[in-house]
Amino acid sequence: MANHTAEVSNRTSANFLTHHNYYSDKKLRRILRDVKTFAMVGASTAWRRPSFYAMKYLQHKGFRIIPVNPSRVGEKILGETVYGSIQEVPHQLDMVDIFRTSEEAYGITEDVIAAKEEKGIKYLWMQLTVRDDKAAEKAEAAGLEVVMDRCPKIEFGRLSGELSWLGVNTGIISAKTLRSPKS
Repeated sequence: MANHTAEVSNRTSANFLTHHNYYSDKKLRRILRDVKTFAMVGASTAWRRPSFYAMKYLQHKGFRIIPVNPSRVGEKILGETVYGSIQEVPHQLDMVDIFRTSEEAYGITEDVIAAKEEKGIKYLWMQLTVRDDKAAEKAEAAGLEVVMDRCPKIEFGRLSGELSWLGVNTGIISAKTLRSPKS
């Protein structure tokens, strides 16, 4: 415990960005409303993988998701062709969702920054458990807005009230119907 406390207190702003500890619903709603097309790096062809059902749910909500997975290039996932890298995607992208490990996030972030202008990328989103503060700092310096350790599927469902339909305790108690982040 003492080592962990010392480790946390020794972090600098360069590797532990406190403004990524919390995201307001207003910010997440704005991003989800603005995004139409995004790349999902780490999308899986296996129906049982979280990236597959996140992609399926988000497609159903009106997003176009372009799968990026170097080991599945040319295959199809839910009707979309899989590309090997962000640079290979022939479409404009509003966002890139990193569905890989934290250790891989920095390299993927560098690829996103390199393609940012050509693809029109505005947002970099890192999935649940994926956090790399140095990658976030670099992305923000390049003009990208960053969200870490969150799932767009879960946030969309939470903000629209759909999670409560499934019996998940969202902490939202209201008699009124919530509006979709897309509206």
